[in-house]
Amino acid sequence: MTVVAPRRTASEVTLRPMGDGDVDAVRALDALVQPTPWSEDFLRGQLADPDGRTLLVAEGADGTPVGHAALVVVADEGHVTSIAVDPALQRHGIGATLLAALCRDARDRGLTAMTLEVRTSNEAAIALYRRFGFAPAGVRPGYYTDPDGTTADALVMWVHDVDDPAFLRAIGEDRS
Repeated sequence: MTVVAPRRTASEVTLRPMGDGDVDAVRALDALVQPTPWSEDFLRGQLADPDGRTLLVAEGADGTPVGHAALVVVADEGHVTSIAVDPALQRHGIGATLLAALCRDARDRGLTAMTLEVRTSNEAAIALYRRFGFAPAGVRPGYYTDPDGTTADALVMWVHDVDDPAFLRAIGEDRS
């Protein structure tokens, strides 16, 4: 007999700031979706700078982390450095929920634009970013290096004018 676990949707997750106690779970999630996950030292270093970074965890009703996201502030711009969702729960709105939260944070910080890099082969992520108004701006050849030594190109995407009504609608903040 096969038992199918219920699938979580974005409405069933809670977003909260990442803390030291989340490092192992975030690394485990990264290992499921990234060829080269962030190191423990790197994550702890990110946590040490809350004024210049936003790190979020999406957790299910049982408290289990099912995704995470990170934003770094560079001058008046935000750089999305990571969005990761448990592969078993992808395409249920959790990534969009995380991205919307980072976008709201960028707007609340008074940032004027946001950028990110994504593997050129990651069509699902590119489609998600486009929904939020991110547009391709170039390619970084060989940006990603995998453990086997192969490289992959990154598509650089930007969204400008984060106070634009279209952007605010995309992140669920339209106040008109």
